[in-house]
Amino acid sequence: MKKIALIGCGRISNRHIEAIQENKNLKIEIVCDKNLEKAEIAADITGARATSDMFDINGVDIVSVLTPSGKHPVHTALIAEQTSVPIIVTEKPVSLTVREALEMFGRVEAAGKRLIPVYQNRYNPLVQFIKNAIDEEKLGKVYTYICNVLWNRRDEYFSIDWHGTRQLDGGVLYTQGSHYVDMLHYFFGELDRFHGLGGSLRNLEVYDTISTVMSFKNGTVGSLNATVCTYKKNYATELTLIAERGTIHLTGTNLNTINHWDVEGLDKPDLEFHINHEYGKGHDFMCEYFVNEQWDMFPSKDDILSGIRVMEKLSY
Repeated sequence: MKKIALIGCGRISNRHIEAIQENKNLKIEIVCDKNLEKAEIAADITGARATSDMFDINGVDIVSVLTPSGKHPVHTALIAEQTSVPIIVTEKPVSLTVREALEMFGRVEAAGKRLIPVYQNRYNPLVQFIKNAIDEEKLGKVYTYICNVLWNRRDEYFSIDWHGTRQLDGGVLYTQGSHYVDMLHYFFGELDRFHGLGGSLRNLEVYDTISTVMSFKNGTVGSLNATVCTYKKNYATELTLIAERGTIHLTGTNLNTINHWDVEGLDKPDLEFHINHEYGKGHDFMCEYFVNEQWDMFPSKDDILSGIRVMEKLSY
């Protein structure tokens, strides 16, 4: 049984709690928030001990950093240096700048700890199926892609103190789109060039809408478009692949539905799934990798830094 501490009991902590409680080999031992009342609410749900001191978490195997995005680098580094916890799981984005990310990795490595980034969309069954098809050259050359993240975040979402701020949020590409920046690295490898434009259509400190074009060293070129300005509710997440041997279009709340599948010699997989929240199934698979210590299933340091470089360049 691996014991876990959660640092930060905000919106995303609920999904982590749900996924951890589904796994019989994991137990939430400590929940922490600077607002002790929030930690106590999470403690009531989990049966864990509540604290407002993030250094009061010794005696666990893993700590998950779920604090506001702009705080991830400093919280991750301090936990590495000032606690005995060997594995630090950091929610996306792990940093808002490359400089902070490099410093964070350096401090974690100097402390002899392991940093695990949360990019759970890699573990979406359809995403994994496509990754394997690309690696096994079943699609041939992938010529181009279109990825659309067309979501809604209402005004009350941005009334939360750090949401929509330059210092702690970073904008749509960090907070909503970073999983898909990571997914594209996962599919196509090292980035070559990119260019994009963004706008704050709702007068936030950060961009709420971004369009970017990326080309990868393997020759694939395509576009990523992200917004939180769709009417009333999330509209869709979409991925279209145009490849030498086929055309694929995934859609749904979390790329969970196959809208079009026409691939030479490769039948449409029976991998569609239903979800009752926006986060997909990836956190469940992530928890299995924790239990089995499959650290190679997580993004590499180079992929993380490359993704942050894209997001920083386009968002600031």
